[in-house]
Amino acid sequence: MAALLGWMAKLTGTLRESPTTLPALGAVALFVAWAANQAGYPLTHWAPGALIVLALLAIALFSVPVRLAELPMVLRIALGCLALYTALSYLSILWAGVPADAWEGANRTLLYLLVFALFSLWPRRGASAVLLIGAWTIAMIALAVFVMLHVDASTHPAQLFSEGRLKYPAGYENASAAMWAMVVWPALLLAASARIPWAVRGLLAGGAVLLADLALLSLSRGSLFAMVAMLILVFALLPGRLRAFAVLVPSAIGVGVTTALVLRVGDRLSHGGDVKAALHGATTAVFVAAALVGLVVAAGAALESRGAFSQSTIARIRTAWAAIAIATVVAALAGGLAVAGDPIARVEHGWHTFKGGYAADRSGGSRLTSGLGSNRYDFYRVAIDEFAAHPLGGIGVDNFQQQYLLHGRSGETPHYPHSVELRTLTETGLLGALLAIVGLAAALWASSRAWLTAAARRADPLGASVALAALAGFVYWLVHGSVDWFWEFAGLGAPAFALLGLACALAPAQRSPGTARDPVVTQPASARPRERRRRVPVAATIAATTLAALAASVSLAAPWLSQTQVHGAARIWRTAPRKAYADLQDAARLNPLSDEPFLVAGTIALRFGDVARADREFSRALARTPGDAYATLERGAIASTRGERTQALKLLDRAVRLNPRDELTRQALALALQGRRVDIDELNRSILLMAGKFA
Repeated sequence: MAALLGWMAKLTGTLRESPTTLPALGAVALFVAWAANQAGYPLTHWAPGALIVLALLAIALFSVPVRLAELPMVLRIALGCLALYTALSYLSILWAGVPADAWEGANRTLLYLLVFALFSLWPRRGASAVLLIGAWTIAMIALAVFVMLHVDASTHPAQLFSEGRLKYPAGYENASAAMWAMVVWPALLLAASARIPWAVRGLLAGGAVLLADLALLSLSRGSLFAMVAMLILVFALLPGRLRAFAVLVPSAIGVGVTTALVLRVGDRLSHGGDVKAALHGATTAVFVAAALVGLVVAAGAALESRGAFSQSTIARIRTAWAAIAIATVVAALAGGLAVAGDPIARVEHGWHTFKGGYAADRSGGSRLTSGLGSNRYDFYRVAIDEFAAHPLGGIGVDNFQQQYLLHGRSGETPHYPHSVELRTLTETGLLGALLAIVGLAAALWASSRAWLTAAARRADPLGASVALAALAGFVYWLVHGSVDWFWEFAGLGAPAFALLGLACALAPAQRSPGTARDPVVTQPASARPRERRRRVPVAATIAATTLAALAASVSLAAPWLSQTQVHGAARIWRTAPRKAYADLQDAARLNPLSDEPFLVAGTIALRFGDVARADREFSRALARTPGDAYATLERGAIASTRGERTQALKLLDRAVRLNPRDELTRQALALALQGRRVDIDELNRSILLMAGKFA
């Protein structure tokens, strides 16, 4: 205990010595808050958070000004490319079909740039870095404890699940799984570090069991495959395999003995049974397993920290442990092959279900092993076709939905391509892909230098451990995000870029003569004119930075405030329609690119039977977004109600071309072609029933 208290005192001293650690800890608290509430997906959640990150970065820059000459070259390349990619995202507003969506997507990209800068700009040692990653990891473990207990105590647990898959608290099953699984790797790799107190190592190892089981409750195939890929990467590329393996074995056993009980929860929800009993049994088993694993790892770490073994004994233990590790890997491969059966047949089945969609793998077995059925094949087909049609600059950030409505084949209406790589390629073209690849490659190279240099020089072994743990967390997000739309969840993307930035900050600093930490030297009088001449660029830099910060603040605040006004109007329109209309007009002024205020105003007007106002509002919406299928359909239905058959046919035909698979739109056009009038009230009841757009 004395050692643990001493370690905590050392970390407290680190806070005083490293002023920029405190703003970064503020960002860590923000990440956990996002994780607890829809993983930061809604604009009204992440946009104010982005303003907080901007303020934290400004505080850090004011506290410790950055000298670019001291930053490693690879980090400067990474920051430059990511900044240019952000600028390109804003530029894509000019050619995007839905400019408001492109603006929102560019703002989200700006958030990730700000986070990366906040965590990467100031060189760090292991003491301050472990404080940041440790605070995030332990806070996420604490949140996982709360979520597990909350799900178990819920009187209506089915509301927290979707088709037997836990969606709480992210609201999307795969995002919930990724939110926990991304923390597993930093927890495990930190638990393997001899530089961390034994009690903390036990807490991290036990927490990894809880995190993995909570992720398993979401039944995410992408998470399962990403975990397997991470196992391969960790043991193929990273040093310290035996230490990591020593922590992984008890953690894997803990997860293994609870898997059946965890999976039973989803089975009871999907096929009937006592859900409460299944949940309580799984919760109890998970906490017991996590506690036992934590005790085992803590006990082993305590023995190691006391130096209870001689060097020869340690050498024999390492040899034996290496043999056990090899045998375990061989056994795992053999077991995997036995479970999978014929590998060629399994690959063929996977490809068949991937192409065939959801219906292709309805075999009645476990979702995790039945196949790869989803509509992603069709999403990717459309994304690749759009890239081929717009190869240089792409279709505009976050502008995938309109193109999928036009060219997709499934019944889904995805906003995003469900792949971070295809998102980059399709929406920002070759130019954006090149910037992203070079920027991330430079950041990954800086991260690798952090642990390679520390390991080679033995100068900062704790920093090497933190760099490995942070890099593993980012790589998990990247691997899993390759098959899902995690870029759009700030509660996933922001921690990922923070981890990448933290790993970069541990890279060796590049010092130049006469920079930051050199002692102050009195200059002779002959040097003073030159000194005055140098102040002009500094002043210009400060002015440019201030203007950029103000522009970023306005860019982040305007859509957020507009969305807040829209939500307020949607809550009060039944009792205060005039106030709702006024709020929507304010929202339209705050966000001059968005058609949403006019769409909501038009829908409200239809609810009150004010057809003339509704037509005006939908017309204004189309002036901002000419390709909006909903506004076009409503204007066509209004024209039909008025008996304006020619106008109705023109609008409804366009609505069908904009959204060719929508059954309601085709039915409305068919009625108009027959010379009958569209019942606009019935149409909107059907829209509400199918989509719940304004319930």
